[in-house]
Amino acid sequence: MNLQRKLDRIFSEFIRLRDSNKDGYGCCISCGKIIHWKEGHCGHYINRRHLSLRYDEQNCNLQCVKCNSFDEGNNIGYTRGLIKKYGDRVIELISIKKFNYCSLGKVEYETLIKIYQNKLKKTKDERK
Repeated sequence: MNLQRKLDRIFSEFIRLRDSNKDGYGCCISCGKIIHWKEGHCGHYINRRHLSLRYDEQNCNLQCVKCNSFDEGNNIGYTRGLIKKYGDRVIELISIKKFNYCSLGKVEYETLIKIYQNKLKKTKDERK
């Protein structure tokens, strides 16, 4: 498996679990719909093609399939959700990070994979 794809999978699972309760349910960041983490997406406020934000934990949140795939991210709702979750300055901070140059090589991907495997394990352990 390609390292970026592996990290995407682990990071997505972490974000979706992070944003759900012990029963596995959470609110879509954009519309507030209650969804199970397995049915949701790891939605990105700023598109994941911007590598500097692809694995940013504030930029990525549990999002329903409708908002993420069919409503082009529901940016108005996502903006409101981010401000509610992280405060007024989050949009400005994320927007600035969008322009940061980022390059990830094999070592960086492997390191991030280990970090998010550990965070994922810790999140799962907290639910037992």
